[in-house]
Amino acid sequence: ICLAFADTFKALSDPARRDILEMLKNKPLSAGEIAKQLTSTVSYHLKVLKKADLIRENRKKNFIYYELNLTVLEELMMWLSDLKNKEN
Repeated sequence: ICLAFADTFKALSDPARRDILEMLKNKPLSAGEIAKQLTSTVSYHLKVLKKADLIRENRKKNFIYYELNLTVLEELMMWLSDLKNKEN
């Protein structure tokens, strides 16, 4: 199962990508809305987050909105919790 999380850990390792996840916590945002709050290249970070399945995209008219995919985060949290419980 650790190999399944390789992309997840890579995506979470960058502060800009963690910032994007924080931004998406409250509501879906377009790439333009995300870019207004970041200084780095948004398209690259969105690509990495999508590859890790941490975000999803939804098309609405001429815009693409990004939102959190909580399923992967929940799986990661369960795995970490299980790992922690094995230590005790």
